[in-house]
Amino acid sequence: VQLQASGGGLVQAGGSLRLSCVAAGRSLSINVMAWFRQAPGKEREFVALITWSGGTTYYADSVKGRSTISSDNAKDTVYLQMNNLTPEDTAVYYCAAGRTVLFTSKGYDYWGQGTQFTVSS
Repeated sequence: VQLQASGGGLVQAGGSLRLSCVAAGRSLSINVMAWFRQAPGKEREFVALITWSGGTTYYADSVKGRSTISSDNAKDTVYLQMNNLTPEDTAVYYCAAGRTVLFTSKGYDYWGQGTQFTVSS
């Protein structure tokens, strides 16, 4: 599986951004797609995930209520829409693919290259 993330950039506080991740060559065993982020000097943290089967979603408390993760199974693509952005959302965002629902980066088999997302105050 090869993951290609896109959509990062510079956004003003209060604005919105939409990230995309294409999972090329996805197998049926890969049932979970997740977004993680890593800010400078911090550990990589969970943001949101969705299951390909059933579309079950989970969100980190820090983004819950202002973010939506969705998938287009026909395009093997997952999206992360984030609204009401703050400078604390600034990080490199990574998409990941795995077999089971996990909220830690360990256990995800495949990772995208990361896309920088900067929120200016």
